[in-house]
Amino acid sequence: MNFAENTINQSIHRSILSTDLNSQNYALLDLSSKVEYALLALLELATHHGKKVPLTMSEITAKQPIPERYLEQILTNLRRAGVVQSQRGSKGGFVLVREPWQITLLEIVTLVEGERKEKDTSEPPTLERILVHEIWEQANAASIEVLSRYTLQDLCQERETRAQQSPMYYI
Repeated sequence: MNFAENTINQSIHRSILSTDLNSQNYALLDLSSKVEYALLALLELATHHGKKVPLTMSEITAKQPIPERYLEQILTNLRRAGVVQSQRGSKGGFVLVREPWQITLLEIVTLVEGERKEKDTSEPPTLERILVHEIWEQANAASIEVLSRYTLQDLCQERETRAQQSPMYYI
């Protein structure tokens, strides 16, 4: 293969790779349903936080497409972790324990997914393995930095901003 053919093949490969990696269907860091549902439920609770009125699971699922049985498990875990509080009775439901600006997305992801354990490798460290792990540590640090930068309050404000930018018209 000559230089021109090699350059064209590399260009095609880069184009295909960048198209695949930039598409909406490719996710290097996967958002689990569990985390997504927890964030959606907490967003609803954060929206009503100032009213000091508990939201029932039915009220949350009416606004967000979360299976009620799954929501029950998620809210139970968040209650045990001290993020939400449940109130019993006819006027019962769930409320946030802290202010929405005090709860980071990183905290939620960590609570829902659990702490990630380092892999125990019995393989001998090689230069190549060290290089790969260093890059993965950088990617992990970047995701931690982004998730720790945003709070439930940020999500509420962004939702409000976007809702005002695209008003719904009813006929």
